[in-house]
Amino acid sequence: MPAFALYTIAAMAEIAGCFAFWAWLRLGKSCWWLVPGMGSLALFAWLLTMIDVPAAGRAYAAYGGVYIAASLVWLWLAEGVRPDRWDLTGMAVALVGTTIILAGPR
Repeated sequence: MPAFALYTIAAMAEIAGCFAFWAWLRLGKSCWWLVPGMGSLALFAWLLTMIDVPAAGRAYAAYGGVYIAASLVWLWLAEGVRPDRWDLTGMAVALVGTTIILAGPR
C-alpha cells in the first residue's frame, strides 16, 4: 500500500482514538469510549510501522503533514467547523513538507 494511503488511514485511527479520550474527558461521555479509543490508537501505531522507510523518525516526520490535513478534515466533518484560509494554507505547507521528506533523493 502506498505511504500516503497508510498515513491517511493511520491519521484517521489516531484522531478517532484521541477523540475518544476527548469525548470522555471533555464531553462527559462514558469511560467505555476509551475501549475503542485505545484499539484505534494501537491500530495507528501498527500502521506507522508499515511505512517503508529505514528510520522511524523519518516516518513520523512525514506523517505530521498528513496528520494536520486529516485533523482539518475531522474538524470540518466530525465537528462541523469549516477550516479557514489560514488552516488550509498551513495544511498545504505541511503537505509540501511531507512530500519533500518522502520523495527527496537519498
